[in-house]
Amino acid sequence: MRVHEADGDGTEVVDHHQARTEPRVAAFFDLDKTIIATSSATAFSRPFYAGGLITRRDVLRTAYAQFLFLLGGADADQTERLRAHLSAMVTGWDVAQVSAIVAETLHLHIEPTVYAEAVALIDEHHAAGHDVVVVSASGSEVVGPIAALLGADHVVASRMEVRDGLYTGEIAFYAYGENKATAVRELAEAEGYDLTRCHAYSDSITDVPMLEAVGNAAVVNPDRGLRRVAVEHGWEVLSFERPVTLGSRLPPPSRTLPVLGLVLVGTVVGLLLARRRRPPRGR
Repeated sequence: MRVHEADGDGTEVVDHHQARTEPRVAAFFDLDKTIIATSSATAFSRPFYAGGLITRRDVLRTAYAQFLFLLGGADADQTERLRAHLSAMVTGWDVAQVSAIVAETLHLHIEPTVYAEAVALIDEHHAAGHDVVVVSASGSEVVGPIAALLGADHVVASRMEVRDGLYTGEIAFYAYGENKATAVRELAEAEGYDLTRCHAYSDSITDVPMLEAVGNAAVVNPDRGLRRVAVEHGWEVLSFERPVTLGSRLPPPSRTLPVLGLVLVGTVVGLLLARRRRPPRGR
């Protein structure tokens, strides 16, 4: 608030001293199994198959891997191998083609998976004057539109390099594990968030660094490892079960939605897991 005073001849003088304002608060949400009830692998594997980007074998492996994902997901070593495999797989993919596939199928494959409880919690944070930030290892081009339909204020996501309209296979920023926490701290500094008053929500043990970065953490449908950590830290455990139809809150199908969010720890998340856990031949 500016304080106005008058000088001796009655001319108003503006004192630029600003009243002290309270630090801002944000709520940081993971995406897969926290806001949506599935992984990008299941959501987009069939459209990618129909578009010729992955094979039928990939689709079958992804479907099997979704079962494993829902049971607990990948550990850090598996996810790192996944990242390397992902880089090789998407090299040369046409961004425009993938964008079109995703834009045409987002309503069909994402909308039915959004948790009603997540939507209600996001609305509660906004009502309290908090910013909402979606933090995901998936790519910003896809996480952004999903976050927009939820009314989120910011996105922290992975970024893949593009050259001449094609994915190079290089990952510019991988929003996973400790990198998520680092990005959260950087955003907090830029936006003036007081992390001791901020909130974070996730289902995965890999997001412990992000959860520990805030003063109010809660776990959503946690895997076994995260449930154990939540008990140790005294974090609240939430259960999200009910999908909700968002309808008009989704962005129009014509919006451009490139590939990275689908495939980065998404489309291939099942492929390596399925390969790792498949029984030996002959059994």
